[in-house]
Amino acid sequence: MQEMVDLILHDGDEQICMRAPIYERIPFIKISIYDLYIEGIEEVNTRPSPRVLKSHLPYQLVPPSFWKHNCKIIYVARNARDTLTSFFYFDHLVQIHPDPGSFEDYLHRFMKGDVGWGSWYDHVKGFWAARDKHNILYIFFEDLKKNPSQEIRKVAKFLGKELSDDLVTKIVKLSSFEHMKNNPMANYSEFPKELLDQSDKGFMRKGRLWL
Repeated sequence: MQEMVDLILHDGDEQICMRAPIYERIPFIKISIYDLYIEGIEEVNTRPSPRVLKSHLPYQLVPPSFWKHNCKIIYVARNARDTLTSFFYFDHLVQIHPDPGSFEDYLHRFMKGDVGWGSWYDHVKGFWAARDKHNILYIFFEDLKKNPSQEIRKVAKFLGKELSDDLVTKIVKLSSFEHMKNNPMANYSEFPKELLDQSDKGFMRKGRLWL
């Protein structure tokens, strides 16, 4: 979704979207770990509008100012089984996360919400219940995989952009799992190894659906 948004806002210009790693183009505010510093609120506020940010915050922890200023929120929900599997393998890569243990143990932790960002159930339901109260576009990961053209058009409309059929086709290709996996500006290969160790397995693993 981050890559899609960047491509949509820059009219599918591949070179512009190669200007920096995705976590710098769309900062995940705020991460300050060891010697890594990714932009915080002060730096983000100096960026020209429209500013695009990433967050994993559940609905109840989103700063009230987001709703006060009618910020646009694109929320991507993924089915529980795929999310669980993704979390499990991701926690093997992130060096500051606890060891995930066995898959069975991790499954029980996931069901209790004892994982990063809390309960999956509360997270997806929280934004779903609020989708008509605020400026929220609720997208399903499964729809992105099954019909990316349709979902890209939804996102573009939400962002106030009109895309030609050719441009949609181009963005589908550039934001595909296969293309991004080989794109150093999208696959997190530039991320510090002491935080995200991809020696054995990559950040982008399979990109497939269970369903």
